[in-house]
Amino acid sequence: MKNPFRPVIIWLLSGCFLIYAMVVIGGITRLTGSGLSITEWKIVTGTIPPLSQEAWEKEFDAYKQIPQYKLLNSDFQLSDFKKIFFWEYLHRLIGRIIGFVFLIPFFWFWWKKKFPEGFMKKALVLFALGGLQGFIGWFMVSSGLSENVYVSHYRLAIHLISAFTVFGFTFWYALDVASPPTPLPKERGVKKLSILLFSVIILQIIYGAFVAGLKAGYAYPTWPKMGSEWFPSDITSLEPIWRNFLEGHAGVQFVHRYIAYVLVALVGFLFYRSRKFPVANGQRKIIDVLAIIISAQFTLGVITLLYTVPITIAVLHQTGAFLLFATTLLLIHRNKQ
Repeated sequence: MKNPFRPVIIWLLSGCFLIYAMVVIGGITRLTGSGLSITEWKIVTGTIPPLSQEAWEKEFDAYKQIPQYKLLNSDFQLSDFKKIFFWEYLHRLIGRIIGFVFLIPFFWFWWKKKFPEGFMKKALVLFALGGLQGFIGWFMVSSGLSENVYVSHYRLAIHLISAFTVFGFTFWYALDVASPPTPLPKERGVKKLSILLFSVIILQIIYGAFVAGLKAGYAYPTWPKMGSEWFPSDITSLEPIWRNFLEGHAGVQFVHRYIAYVLVALVGFLFYRSRKFPVANGQRKIIDVLAIIISAQFTLGVITLLYTVPITIAVLHQTGAFLLFATTLLLIHRNKQ
């Protein structure tokens, strides 16, 4: 039987894809050092890029006032600036497109009374989260405009997690609308393990942002050891010791590596348990997909390290994080039935 709310489901999943695209472009923006190229937050007028030589010179002059230009890119010509401007402009443009994609169909569905019962509150949650995400984005960028040559890795992590939060809520609501009406059999162990797995994935995403923000991925381009050691002395070189695991290049990369091992172990145990104990057929298929994703994601992480963060592999690695996040959320949702 055709779901009567299929247009709403497509609308929500389209939003999920655009959020994913925005995060991926954000990753490219970070890797190309483009994130501070636009120094003002112009919600409406910023939609139009510079169209004249004078407009380009004005944007470039604004960039010349920040520390990143003065300390890192003082040799930039206008042609160099245009390259980094492109990625940040595209990143912000997708954010604006997301706003239109959510807003215009929302009013149409509302006017035509196409929403499921009780969905209005969920829609308002999505708009609130989207607005907050935009503010956090500027909050992050502003950290690199006055004293630093890069944005704060703490603010980068907040920005990334808020993007995943918007994605997660949107995906969950789409699943709510699309879910079959008949309950699926539950297996209590799978439910607990999937929630634990999801929690560790969130922690890993945060540390992925720390690695990216601190450029810690360049510190030890070796695997499985870090350099020639399993536990290099750099891990505890900062004082007090906690700073190593929040601000130290070696410490942050170390934590990111070992959380990856934990994730592989958790998915492996989930896979084993799905064979050992009775679970719904749909749940077993989701766990099989999780096993494939975590294998690919772990491999991409290692390749990203060994080849010192090539953009293409880094983007695939970020895509893997999204797939892992979404598939685990799907498993949790199936256990909710």
